[in-house]
Amino acid sequence: MTINEIAEMAGVSRATVSRYLNDGYVSDEKKDRISAVIEKTGYVPSVSAKLLRSHHSNFIGVVIPKLNSDSISRMTDGISRRLSDEGYQMLLACTDNDEKKELKFLKLFQENNVDGIILFGTIFTAAHRRFLDQLNIPVVILAQEEKGYSCIYSDDYTAAYDLGTHLAEKAEKVGMISVTSSDAAVGRNRRNGFLDAFKKAGIRIPKSYIRVSGFDAASGEQETLALFKEHPDIDTLVCVTDTIASGASRALRTLKKKVPRDVQLSGFGDSTVSEVLYPTLTTVHLYYEKAGSSAAAMLLEHIASPEEPVNEMKFSYEIKIRESTR
Repeated sequence: MTINEIAEMAGVSRATVSRYLNDGYVSDEKKDRISAVIEKTGYVPSVSAKLLRSHHSNFIGVVIPKLNSDSISRMTDGISRRLSDEGYQMLLACTDNDEKKELKFLKLFQENNVDGIILFGTIFTAAHRRFLDQLNIPVVILAQEEKGYSCIYSDDYTAAYDLGTHLAEKAEKVGMISVTSSDAAVGRNRRNGFLDAFKKAGIRIPKSYIRVSGFDAASGEQETLALFKEHPDIDTLVCVTDTIASGASRALRTLKKKVPRDVQLSGFGDSTVSEVLYPTLTTVHLYYEKAGSSAAAMLLEHIASPEEPVNEMKFSYEIKIRESTR
């Protein structure tokens, strides 16, 4: 079915059908005829033809580091809802935490005429910055603060500091399961917030009491077992994500350590797992869905107004004290 055929069936000109499809002026009588034909035939305008007419594809590229993450799925849900409300469709690309794949997908999206890109920030390299600086479509970075780019992120440092201050009241020997410091939000800001809070409380955390984990539960379990083998006197364990904390919880059960009597345990993110663990996990609630929705809104503003200046938004948090801490 073509525009010419729609025009013939409706008894109007091709130009009139084109104006109707592109929200131009058409008399009510002709609108009704065209609408009736479209409903009868099930005609759907070609996306590529629409792109040629409007110079917009109504597609947004979204680059995520992994699929099996509660926080990422909640942010993605927020993005999807906002884009759908505004008539846009989301194209999702998963990198499996490989920064080289991030660059590959960024280039792929640019070459395939998406209207904009939302990049879930993880590790930013010089190659990332070079590419983003020459990108000719709007981009918003989500979950990391990157100066010079529009971005939306959480106040990870202060959240970790506040949680650490609470934990320090009933702690003596503190261990930490962190992640690579190449990840600024999780590996640096959260770690430094905890370190500064315990330091102010008079509790020093030596380097040997800090282990670097992957982002998965199995790695968190492995690093916790290794940490307690070296330092069995730890009475407080802080983890920079809930997923890592779930692995740590398994390790503590293996070690016959009671939570929170022997070891108080905390996570970060307030994911679904935090409330199904036993005992329930003390953690930090971050507003993931709202952050995702706001990232989509910010990107759409840049699309609508290409001269819109670089913008950033920092979200707050809420400390959730549950059964895993004293």
